[in-house]
Amino acid sequence: MKSKTIQLVALMVLGTGTIFAQDIPSSQVPSVIVNNFKKEFPKANDIEWEMQGDLYNVDFEIGWFTDYEAWFTASGKLIKQTQEISKSDIPKAVANAIKTQYKEYRIEDAKKIIENGVETYKIELEKWDEDFDVIYSKSGNLIK
Repeated sequence: MKSKTIQLVALMVLGTGTIFAQDIPSSQVPSVIVNNFKKEFPKANDIEWEMQGDLYNVDFEIGWFTDYEAWFTASGKLIKQTQEISKSDIPKAVANAIKTQYKEYRIEDAKKIIENGVETYKIELEKWDEDFDVIYSKSGNLIK
């Protein structure tokens, strides 16, 4: 009986994961999306596609260690992209706001996000064993 319960729980966990995101081979991505992706990111490598709801999500790299992620609609429209950035690439307005508002914290990670043409920055802050994310506009206004 325990064995069947464990199998059922494992099946439910695996099934739940596929509802939210499912890896797909690039051969199953519509050509309009692949073409727009190649046009937008011609130097992309290490490309991995998955479905997230009705959006096509792609993880990839440009260069050696710069991670990107992009979301496309079924019609091929790029609606969101993220890029890992170094601390030195954080806009001065954002860096200054963090220094003022979170003096005791250090920047652990940073991402540049462009969604529907709006540029924001997601910054992971850390102090001892506490860490959390904040989101800033390009001009240094705290969004979240």
